[in-house]
Amino acid sequence: MSYFSTLDISASGMEVQKIRLDTVALNLANVNTTRGVDGRPYQPLKVVIGEKVPSQFDSTLSIYQQSLRGPEVVDISPTGASPKLVYKPEHPDANEDGLVAFPDINPVSEMVDLLEATRAYEANVRAVNAAKTMALRALEIGEG
Repeated sequence: MSYFSTLDISASGMEVQKIRLDTVALNLANVNTTRGVDGRPYQPLKVVIGEKVPSQFDSTLSIYQQSLRGPEVVDISPTGASPKLVYKPEHPDANEDGLVAFPDINPVSEMVDLLEATRAYEANVRAVNAAKTMALRALEIGEG
């Protein structure tokens, strides 16, 4: 495995974690959104992660060398969770029974996801730095 493939895998991991962070931030920002552009409560999103699909060139090349692939975002889709109904008759979006439909977002679990994505991003940064250090040390072998 070359240093470049290590960097590529870590870079794709950092990209996936950045998308996870953005999605969690979007969910947290809309925790009290009762009406979106479609008139319905905000639907929380989830990120589906899978293995990066190689290009045709990469798959042809993998015949001759071992090919490692990093993660990629396969889909960002709504969770399908039903909105939670809260009794607030004074709210402008309340129905005839005084219930308001809020998105079913648990801020605590979203914060856990946020921390997990942050730690995974940091781990990928450390892997990039380690690969960079190893490459520099390898260049120093012939010196002196």
